[in-house]
Amino acid sequence: MRQLRFDKLGAIIAALALGGAFIAPFATFRANRIVAGEAKTIVEALPQPWSAAVLLVIFAGVLVAAMRSTATLRLVAAFAALAGLALGIGVAAGHLTPEGNTYARVSPASGFWVMLFAFGLLAADALTRLRPAPIVRIVVLVAVLAFVGMLLLSGTWDGLSILREYASRVDTFWAEARKHVTLALGSLVTATIVGIPLGILCHRVARLRDGLLGVLNAIQTIPSIALFGILIAPLGWIAANVPGAATIGIRGIGVAPAFVALFLYSLLPVVANTVVGLAGVPRDANDAARGIGMTDWQRLVGIEFPLAFPVILTGIRIVLVQNIGLATIAALIGGGGFGVFVFQGVGQTAMDLVLLGAVPTVVLAFAAAIVLDAMIEMATPNTRQAEAA
Repeated sequence: MRQLRFDKLGAIIAALALGGAFIAPFATFRANRIVAGEAKTIVEALPQPWSAAVLLVIFAGVLVAAMRSTATLRLVAAFAALAGLALGIGVAAGHLTPEGNTYARVSPASGFWVMLFAFGLLAADALTRLRPAPIVRIVVLVAVLAFVGMLLLSGTWDGLSILREYASRVDTFWAEARKHVTLALGSLVTATIVGIPLGILCHRVARLRDGLLGVLNAIQTIPSIALFGILIAPLGWIAANVPGAATIGIRGIGVAPAFVALFLYSLLPVVANTVVGLAGVPRDANDAARGIGMTDWQRLVGIEFPLAFPVILTGIRIVLVQNIGLATIAALIGGGGFGVFVFQGVGQTAMDLVLLGAVPTVVLAFAAAIVLDAMIEMATPNTRQAEAA
């Protein structure tokens, strides 16, 4: 039964990859950044040797995905196909753009994205079946990011429209990147500092737990844009009436309401997971600690918190990934971040500018999830014992 499910997934991956390679366009050529594009197949987008090589790698990946093969072979085939696609789209940009033309734009088309998804799914399935150790998953992530960095530094992708958008906004891009990371991480750190003590109090005091979790649940139901808007008035009043508030950056629009909103959204996962983690500590462990004369504080620090830490870290993971995405919307109220490019691109009907903001956001969230998942697994006692055995 397990093997049958494996074959079905392989057939789906193979069908997606073949459709992306032979039915959907591989690249889109536009005379400038806003006009309608001209779809190009792999054969049309690449010079002859490259088109044959990319199609060969894709076809090999399709065969490995469709047939019964080892997880290692599937992983190698997936990474080879992904590398071929990454190199191929860079070559397509140089091949399709007329020499000396600074207005033309070449971007990945639907076929490229479909194949990227198909072989990414193949790689994820292979990694799931191999069950690599947490440190190995991090090494794989670093290797993939290093490969992407090498392509960026080598200039292989310089002809792509998203890189041309980046080239004209280098300083702005990194300034907004710093704002985005500061918003996401700053609100997470603040929520962790506040939320863990609140979670401990909620675990100890049932009345506080019911009331506080109810309020935090209610905040979670407010749409993010609405919460940003709700905070504009009170923060604007504080900036106008509290001496020094405007000096330290508190205003009705900008970073302050975005930071406060992300902080409020972050509290529920941190507080709730702290409560759940502490509640899951075995009673025998607490009884043994009391038996040897440990105080409440010693039990909390030495017994309860270490055992609850993997669950608390799971809440922190949820918050970080959530905040990386939500920080994009902060651009609507002047909070900055990658959302600046997303909304500028939407307003200008320039999808490559949208991608300039969306792609780094996705990469950040994906990398954060992998790293924190590995940390959670390493911090879980049962996992460590199983690996030691």
